Amino acid sequence: MRISARTDYAVRAMAELASHPDDPLKAEDVASRQDIPVRFLFVVLRELRQARLVHSRRGPEGGYVLARPAQDITLADIIRTMDGPLVSVRDLRLTDLTYPGSAALLPDVWRAVRTSLREVLESTTLADLVAGTLPPPVRARAQAYNDDVRTYPLDLD
Repeated sequence: MRISARTDYAVRAMAELASHPDDPLKAEDVASRQDIPVRFLFVVLRELRQARLVHSRRGPEGGYVLARPAQDITLADIIRTMDGPLVSVRDLRLTDLTYPGSAALLPDVWRAVRTSLREVLESTTLADLVAGTLPPPVRARAQAYNDDVRTYPLDLD
């Protein structure tokens, strides 16, 4: 999986909004706090607004707020809004994939990748990020990665 700049910025912006649930934040403030180019952030916020993940409020006290409580917005919701399906192979449905011969099991690998991504991204909410806690399966996977990096420091993902 490749995480695009748009998606990275969207998740960071949403986390910033989640950390101020009662106060609308101006795009310029979000951009400054998260080191996101403000012009790019306006594009991202427009897409998030169209997907009904954020609301914008006008006026001197206006800004952007989450459209739903932070515990009801998963990272998967944001990623799908910005980049579409979590996993796709040539824009085909994974259930329709078949390969001949020695590659026959490859569709099962793609399905396992999708399942792993869903486990992490659909169980992690903005509230988790803001609280500084991750669901146990996500925390365990992150720790396993950290252990691998220490064991194989020259391994380049």
